[in-house]
Amino acid sequence: MNKRILVIYYSQTGQLSDVVRSITAPLQQSADIELVFECLRPLKPYPFPWPFLSFFDHFPETVHDQPQPIAPLASPLDQPYDLVILAYTVWFLSPAQPVTAFLQSNEAKQLLHNTPVITVIACRNMWLMAQEKMKQHLKRIGARLIDNIVLTDPTHSAATFISTPLWMLTGKKGPFLNGLIPAAGVSPTAIKNASRFGDAIAQQLPTRAVEDNRPILRNLGAVNISERLIASERIAIRSFRLWGTLLRALGKPGTLLRRAVLVLYIIFLLTLILTVVPVSAVLKRLFAPLMKKRIAAQRQYFAAPSGE
Repeated sequence: MNKRILVIYYSQTGQLSDVVRSITAPLQQSADIELVFECLRPLKPYPFPWPFLSFFDHFPETVHDQPQPIAPLASPLDQPYDLVILAYTVWFLSPAQPVTAFLQSNEAKQLLHNTPVITVIACRNMWLMAQEKMKQHLKRIGARLIDNIVLTDPTHSAATFISTPLWMLTGKKGPFLNGLIPAAGVSPTAIKNASRFGDAIAQQLPTRAVEDNRPILRNLGAVNISERLIASERIAIRSFRLWGTLLRALGKPGTLLRRAVLVLYIIFLLTLILTVVPVSAVLKRLFAPLMKKRIAAQRQYFAAPSGE
């Protein structure tokens, strides 16, 4: 009997769709595997490119897990799947709203309960806190996370701090300023090479026991942990939660008072990124020799279950 895989994803720019196609290409060629694709559909489509204030106005609800609703799934719910591949992008250090909406649905409980799940992330470079939230959602509905794949923008954080917002706000990946700012997004080579994960799944899944929770993608470089971003992400997520609480108390998205305070928050956020985050990174580097064991433990934790 063929193994059935459900692939669930939401791609606003198209980049994650490319990643999903690369990973699943070997699976589509396997005679032992049946693939079902489910692209999540927000009832009110999100704009792309984003208007500037609209982009930031979505962060309070994103961080506090209050997503806009999505349409019912088109995939059948009455048959079990042997594996679910759940691909998502990161919004404000959280899973994108359509993915959170799915995870909060009764459909997710029915499809993912006691089912092996491989998460796939394509983002700028900060994904640790988003995956922590993903783990909480999967644990709540009884899913079994067996692997995690992460593809990130390979350029320096300082460049992506400019290139990624430009991509979101203009719809153009770049490069910008005659090449001074490199093109945003995951590299085409990395996307192409992601097919190795599909190869591993195609080789192992057909003979894999239903109750097996071991990772399939060990030693394939499924994730890469940036030590200097761990502290930065923790600082940023606290800021998002605090300001998100304040902005939600001021009204619904789009209201005048909320947007006025949102402008103040954007100024605060830029100041935080330009001051506190670099200082935190420098301090962590200075104290790194004294924290080798702790850093090693952090790397191992965040790299699980697939490992670096």
